[in-house]
Amino acid sequence: MGFSLKFHCCLMSVMVLLPTLCYAQDYVKSRATYYGSPDCLGTPRGACGYGEFGRTVNDANVAGASYRLYKNGTGCGTCYQVRCTNPQLCTDNGVNIVVTDYGEGDNTDFILSPRAYSRMAQSDKAAELFAYGVVEVEHKRIPCRYSGYKMQFKVHEHSKYPNYLAIVILYQAGQIEILAADIWQADCKEWIGMRRAYGAVFDTTYPPSGAVTLRFQVQGSAGVYWVQASNVIPSDWKAGVAYESDIELE
Repeated sequence: MGFSLKFHCCLMSVMVLLPTLCYAQDYVKSRATYYGSPDCLGTPRGACGYGEFGRTVNDANVAGASYRLYKNGTGCGTCYQVRCTNPQLCTDNGVNIVVTDYGEGDNTDFILSPRAYSRMAQSDKAAELFAYGVVEVEHKRIPCRYSGYKMQFKVHEHSKYPNYLAIVILYQAGQIEILAADIWQADCKEWIGMRRAYGAVFDTTYPPSGAVTLRFQVQGSAGVYWVQASNVIPSDWKAGVAYESDIELE
């Protein structure tokens, strides 16, 4: 059972470090392909470190992104609208995907799950679209939406209680990127930076005893700021468990 964090906007620790960034953008022309999957879903072994979440999140409309969009893991959890540019085969809306992996193909920006790739096609044209293998597309960043879900902090399966803690942030709503994460060291009264181990996984050795308080640095339309999650992970945390918070970012 997750440990519920009572989080209110008025208590949110926010430090604006940079001027507001404009995230409105036109479509960017690129290319996309798809990867093999026995069930048409995503892969639990994606480079972002999401595990099973990365296989099924967003109804399995997920993708591996190119280096410039993956951004050494900062691009994990971001959302894009991707639509192919062949009007005889594809819909105008295309598909909304979540980046859960790193991958590059033949000058592609996205390697889509089979489900996501097929959803770019008109209802009776999916087989023809798959036959192309690689298609011309256009894409743009969009806010991530997770109806019924708030942000969760998952203790990664590789964590070893009590000496090694790795976390992954799930249900990263809004149009943001997570740049860094800190853990509060109560006995020293200071924030200790966590290492980005890979993808969306942050870790630390010898975490403090007691409930874990985190803060993470976010970049979005409001600039760059810190969001604090007090006591979001219980003192008896367990590897593989996701703990829900009351944080909802837009």
